[in-house]
Amino acid sequence: MAHCPFDFFTDGKKHNICLVGGGGKTTVIYELAAMWAACGRRVLVLTSTHILQPADGSFAADATAVHNLWQQGRYAVIGTPELSTGKLTAPPQDLYEALHLQADVILCEADGSRHHPCKVPAENEPVLLPDSDIVLAVAGMDALDNSLQQACQRPQLAAELLGCSLDSVIDEQMLAALLLSEQGARKNVGARTYYIVLNKCDLLKAAQQEEMLRLLVGAGMDEHRIWLRERGE
Repeated sequence: MAHCPFDFFTDGKKHNICLVGGGGKTTVIYELAAMWAACGRRVLVLTSTHILQPADGSFAADATAVHNLWQQGRYAVIGTPELSTGKLTAPPQDLYEALHLQADVILCEADGSRHHPCKVPAENEPVLLPDSDIVLAVAGMDALDNSLQQACQRPQLAAELLGCSLDSVIDEQMLAALLLSEQGARKNVGARTYYIVLNKCDLLKAAQQEEMLRLLVGAGMDEHRIWLRERGE
């Protein structure tokens, strides 16, 4: 099982975490949920937009099903099934309100990227939970060396933000800018604590990893709030 390097994972506190950006949010959510559940914590997973409905029996249709999963040492996923897509949308508000005080950890997919490794949010994105205390931005390192048009959701917004063309090839500086901008992945973070997951780092050369870290840390990110995550972790 993967190891999460972030301080919040072992601090024993209640957390409400929203994941934004591109490049594997759903994978990271379920990975974190499984790790916390294995530690005996009551984990609630949901979305404020859309998330793939799990096929492992962790979906819970009501509060009783959630408690049954918690008693089994498992995480619980709540949401409203969307039959046409096989995905879940946001859960009924009364169900969330009945459970959020009882959960030790809440993980919410608060942004969509249509499988693009990076993105710039539209006006109505992301949909952060008002009571969330942490935002986790995810970016896939397979964005590098591809054009904005190919690798970025809402490439026109990205081009405007970066001051370049749709055909511009994404390099470390551009990807760091998308992650650090308050018009990019940091949008609406406010007073919440901000962390970054650089996904698929096994695709990078060591020099590229070092350059990404240099740019992010040089712009003020705490190195301990950056996860260089490899596929299969």
